[in-house]
Amino acid sequence: MLVRMGVADYLRDCGYHVVEAGSGDEAVIVLKTDARIDVVFTDITMPGTLNGFGLAQWVRRERPEVRVILTSGVNRTEQEARDLCAHGPLVEKPYEYGEVERHIRALLARK
Repeated sequence: MLVRMGVADYLRDCGYHVVEAGSGDEAVIVLKTDARIDVVFTDITMPGTLNGFGLAQWVRRERPEVRVILTSGVNRTEQEARDLCAHGPLVEKPYEYGEVERHIRALLARK
């Protein structure tokens, strides 16, 4: 939670509108609203019935215009993440907030 809050605050300081969700299930609830969501940044490991892969699959199926960036501290997940997120990278932990912002900016520039 502290990492999420830190990166969210950093992205707000960069001028982004950030909506936080504490689990994949909460993220789906937000994504089902009419809120404008351009990018989902999610950890592969998180609480709830959907992990990051499950959330990315849901986004790909239900909101294909939304880009997904996955993060993980587990190297073996890199290829899975690349296969699942054709439009977004995997950001390996530990990461710097600026690295996340650069990835988001690059994805938005391609839209």
